[in-house]
Amino acid sequence: MLEIGDEAPDFTAPLANGDVESFTLSDRLDEAPLVLAFFPAAFTSTCTTEMCTFRDRMANFEDVGAAVYGVSIDTPFTLNEFRRQNDLNFALVSDTNREIIHDYDVSMDFDSLGVRNVAKRAVFVVDADETVSYAWVSDDPGAEPDYEEVAAAAESARN
Repeated sequence: MLEIGDEAPDFTAPLANGDVESFTLSDRLDEAPLVLAFFPAAFTSTCTTEMCTFRDRMANFEDVGAAVYGVSIDTPFTLNEFRRQNDLNFALVSDTNREIIHDYDVSMDFDSLGVRNVAKRAVFVVDADETVSYAWVSDDPGAEPDYEEVAAAAESARN
């Protein structure tokens, strides 16, 4: 698992921002700190609550100059619809190839449902040096991050 002080794995993936564009982490470091909020699946209850909470608290991140990106294995088209229906004010990264969740070591299975290789609920804050300055990973898909702690970590990463 990635820990504070580790180099954040670089990646390129589709970005759902109303359109579908390409997102490369290393090309976005000028937006740092970057908050990468991994979630298992769009349109599920806890994932919707989590992404809507980030939406509702976006001012906390904007105030410290941080950019928030959700990351899931959903297609960019699904993620754009999820953004639209929930009025999300940040973009979502599509990891349909499951490379990012493997590189960040946040892959999990829902064995009882026969669902494999989805993202654990996790949050990483990446600073301008591409270093992980905050890491939270949960094995409980019903858990949510401490949003105030994430905002404080983003603020610290800015300084």
